[in-house]
Amino acid sequence: MNLKEQIKHTGATFTPKELAAFLAERLTRHIHTSALIKVLDPACGDGELLLAMKKALHPTGQHYSLTGYDSNEDYLNEARSRLSDNEMGKVHFHHADFLEAVDLSHEQLALGLEAESKGNIINASADIIIANPPYVRTQLLGSEKAQKLAKKFNLKGRVDLYYPFLIAMTKSLKEGGTLGVITSNRYLSTKGGESIRKFLVDHFEIIELIDLGDTKLFDAAVLPAIFIGKKKKKLDTNSCKTTFLKIYEALNGYQGKLESATSIYDILKHKSPGYFQVGQRKYKKTNGILKYDNQPEKPWQMLSDNETDWVRNIEQNAASKVGDLFKVRVGIKTTADKVFIRDKWDELGKDTPEEEVLKDLITQENIARWGLTDTVRLRVLYTHVHQDGKKATIDLEKYPKAKKYLLSHEAQLKGRNYVIKAKREWFEIWVPQNPGLWKKPKLVFPDISVSPRFYFDHDGKIVNGNCYWMVANSKDDIDKLRLIQGIANSKLMTRYHDLVFNNKLYSGRRRYFSQYVEQYPLPAFSSKEAQDIIRIADELHQASGQSTIEKLETELEGAVAKAYGVSPVFHPD
Repeated sequence: MNLKEQIKHTGATFTPKELAAFLAERLTRHIHTSALIKVLDPACGDGELLLAMKKALHPTGQHYSLTGYDSNEDYLNEARSRLSDNEMGKVHFHHADFLEAVDLSHEQLALGLEAESKGNIINASADIIIANPPYVRTQLLGSEKAQKLAKKFNLKGRVDLYYPFLIAMTKSLKEGGTLGVITSNRYLSTKGGESIRKFLVDHFEIIELIDLGDTKLFDAAVLPAIFIGKKKKKLDTNSCKTTFLKIYEALNGYQGKLESATSIYDILKHKSPGYFQVGQRKYKKTNGILKYDNQPEKPWQMLSDNETDWVRNIEQNAASKVGDLFKVRVGIKTTADKVFIRDKWDELGKDTPEEEVLKDLITQENIARWGLTDTVRLRVLYTHVHQDGKKATIDLEKYPKAKKYLLSHEAQLKGRNYVIKAKREWFEIWVPQNPGLWKKPKLVFPDISVSPRFYFDHDGKIVNGNCYWMVANSKDDIDKLRLIQGIANSKLMTRYHDLVFNNKLYSGRRRYFSQYVEQYPLPAFSSKEAQDIIRIADELHQASGQSTIEKLETELEGAVAKAYGVSPVFHPD
């Protein structure tokens, strides 16, 4: 296996030299002793972070020891070639999986591994831990290793490998010791990150959080964040204010003043927030005080004072949230899309399944704000019906062509063991949702999109699993969905989404998880402002011609801003 293949398989993401130097310099600020400084990197790879710590510590005159662990001998050989002992400090490397070596039975860690050069036991009570652990979902490690990690670290559900690393590193750190770790930024805002957020708040005085978003500092498709914290002596204490810094590419029409910068690192070191230009790219830098509390289900908020005031105004002028009125559902998940979903069923000729079981499918590729595009027309072989008030599976004997088609894919469909174990029919769609709801009016939006695309469907289409939807059960519900459509498609709510949920992906793409959209604040339904938004959204649904749509969208932005008592938003950045 060559180096690139190893990196892909293991999730290793080597730290760029300048980022390593930045983090090492940040960590040396928190050294307040003249004693020997023990530095640990539990997944050291080629040694870049330890080398950066050596360079950062050398000018201070501080004596140190550097210890690195890695399960890959090739990486360690590279690290050994770059780092060696000198009069200021000693270097130790261990060919071992840190997560397997760590002993969680003691508050102070005892790895019990011998140093390579001296043969003595390594003191695992680190003063500083600097790390960039692998970015791998535990489910991708293989069931045996995933189960072993889950048992050892008491993990549940889908988690990233850096979570057990955080637990193990915390155990390895002295009370008052400092952790500086680079991870994916997903845990900052996702529901799945609740346990990580709670763990970090419980165990650390959080000093600084740096969200590097879509800056593309790594080759891997990971949006990185840096966490710097001091291990607490008591879990219930929390005395320091946490500063944050975040940098994202500005893609939403900002035309104001730009500071010139040579690189992302130049922006990081710049004292002031603002908008910066690096080559042909624009970036927005924000800093302030991180807002978190004892409610881990809430995303951590990284807002400047002005942004905090703006968000507060929006929320104070709201009467409810989307989740108070509607349940946000995900679309169907077949777990065998190539069998169930096609755009050209008629290519099967006389063997095409019966029209009664082929249903039009709304998918993220053909949703626009106020209608559907003809980019793709997909239909799904939908194997469920609404019968006697309940969801039921179709009777294949009534649809011989559908039966023949499904039988031709029987091996693949029966290979979905979870379907069989659940005592479901082998030809079922795994998540069909409620067949009785499809004919009702609904608001549909894609999971991932550069800009909001909340589309109102009156035609009874089924919704694909890459989209979410809300269904209307009454006339009032239809108007309420129109209100949500108008607000959710506005630049104002896009800005609110970005500030509160902080979940941009690369190239300005946003995640529209149900957990976010359900938190959108709404004005009072009976207010004049809300009724104006409903009217404009309805007109936009029926409008044709770009100039007419643009005029109505401008009117919509004014109406939405008025509903929340703020000025219209012209660009979300």
